[in-house]
Amino acid sequence: MPDMDGYEVVRRIRQESAPQEIVVIALSGWGQKEDHRRASEAGFDYHLVKPVDPRILEEVLAQAAAREPATS
Repeated sequence: MPDMDGYEVVRRIRQESAPQEIVVIALSGWGQKEDHRRASEAGFDYHLVKPVDPRILEEVLAQAAAREPATS
């Protein structure tokens, strides 16, 4: 992204009127403790490190789906 990174995108999403309705997952090549902390502070709900184990991704997506309010 030429004008901002993913951290800034999430910060702006969280500033919107209903930020808790959106689940945001970081998918990164960086997995140190500092990387997880930075993602959390920016507002990501989850931080996954590539390559992601499909079972872990399924679990995270199920957790995210359970958190989201129904839209219909």
